[in-house]
Formats: sequence, structure tokens, C-alpha cells
Amino acid sequence: SSGINAEWPLRPGEDMEVSHMAATQHAAEQKLTQNAITAAGSGQTMDIVSGLYPTLDEWMGMDSKALQVYQPLNSTTGAIAPVTGSHQSHAEIKQGVRQVIGCKDPGSGKIGLSVESISKGVFVSYVESDSIAAKAGLRFGDQIVQINGESVAGWNKKKTIEFLKKADASQIRFAVRDRPFERTITCVKDSHGHIGFQFKKGKINAIVKDSSAARNGMLTDHFITEIDGQNVVGMSDDKILKVIKSKERTVTVTVMPEFVYDHMVKHLGKSLKKHMDHSEPTEL
Repeated sequence: SSGINAEWPLRPGEDMEVSHMAATQHAAEQKLTQNAITAAGSGQTMDIVSGLYPTLDEWMGMDSKALQVYQPLNSTTGAIAPVTGSHQSHAEIKQGVRQVIGCKDPGSGKIGLSVESISKGVFVSYVESDSIAAKAGLRFGDQIVQINGESVAGWNKKKTIEFLKKADASQIRFAVRDRPFERTITCVKDSHGHIGFQFKKGKINAIVKDSSAARNGMLTDHFITEIDGQNVVGMSDDKILKVIKSKERTVTVTVMPEFVYDHMVKHLGKSLKKHMDHSEPTEL
């Protein structure tokens, strides 16, 4: 795992002053939108490519044709989800940049995460289970903006790893932006405990017409990354379903477009996915 499989005691700090970080922000990041598409009631095929993530072709150099046409299934029941609840605070994608301060594990000297580079940005692609890094709140999909005051814009995976290896073991300072490629959809279960979508190998492949998922903007060809803020990347479908069933009537699902997700996990083997942090979130 490229020598970046480690633990460190991290203390997530308060949000950093955005003005101090402005020079490190990728200008195109500000264009990234998170438009929800309401698909309830029409029963018609809806082209979701137009207007959805409109800058991804430009910003990432990836093909947005991977987003397929939305095909609603037969209706069961629908409900618009409430916008409050403790589960949403766990799943919330906050704006701005936060600071995380930590040090390397004195025994192993390693760090607890892996990264991928996407269009001049560095993103967390793996956080090890039970590591202090995981307990501190670093999450799959987070963007690392700075390490020890150095902007990482334009760095590739190799350069980032080498920098971390050489960093002072006593303190590593990260500036992190919450999961910019992900979006959350809050749904309400029907009388049968269903929220209105189907998935296979973690990817949403069908949405029930007039269901809560449809009414709240769920999309096909997206991967489920979190349920109520709990990371499910690398989980089997049965385990993801078990997590959903364990939740109360309202469930917040975090999703990532398929073509972004595939890039993020392309270097993660089955063994690494199994060791991904899947702990339930706690209040920091």
C-alpha cells in the first residue's frame, strides 16, 4: 500500500481562515455544483447529463457521458425528507477549509491514509480501519489542500507520499476541504422499510418512481460512499443493506459519480478495501 498505511494522533482543529488558504484553492473548484434533480411523478425518461456537474469535463478532464439516462421504475410511495436530524450532522459536507494536526505513529512511522490526484488536486482515497486518523475524522473523498503550509495543488500521488514520508514525525498539519465530489440525499423509508433505489456492487442502478429517493434527487450511476455519515466504500451489498436497515425512518445517503469513484479507487485492491475504515461517526 505504498508505505502509507499508518496511524497518528490527530486533533481536528477549528475551521481555518479561508483568507489564509485562498492561494491554495483551485479556481475551478468553485464552479463545482451540487444540483439536485427532482424526478418524482413524471414517469418520463430524464436526461441527467445536462446541467448536472456541468464543469466536470473541464475541471477533471473526465468524460461525463458516464452519467446515463435516468429510468424510473414502478412507483411505491414517496416522501420528501426533512432537513434536520443528528444523522445529517454526521453526513454534512461542510464548506470552507478545516485544519487537522497530528504526528506519525512512533512505532511504525507511518500515516493511516492513501491519496489519489485528480486534476491538480490531492484527495483521500483510503483511511485505515481503527487508525487514529479515522477516529479524527479524515474521510474518503476529502481534498487535502495543504500539508505543513505547503500547497499540494499540482502534486501527484508519488510526490504527496514522499513529502509525508519526509515530514517531521512530531507534527503534520493538514488543511482539508470536505469531500467536494460528493453530495448527500436524505430519504424517508416507506412502510416496508424501503427508500426507493436499487444498487449492485455499491453502485445505484435503478430508482423507484415516486419514491422518497426519486423525490429527493437520487441519481443512477453513482456509488454509495456513506450512510448517515458512515463510510461504506468496500463493503459488500449485503453489509450496505444491513447498515441501511439498521437506521431509523430517515436515512442520509452520500453518493459520488461513477467516473470519479472509479478514479479514486483504481489503486485499491480488495484487501485494502476490506481494511477501509467503516466505523460509525461520532461527534467531534
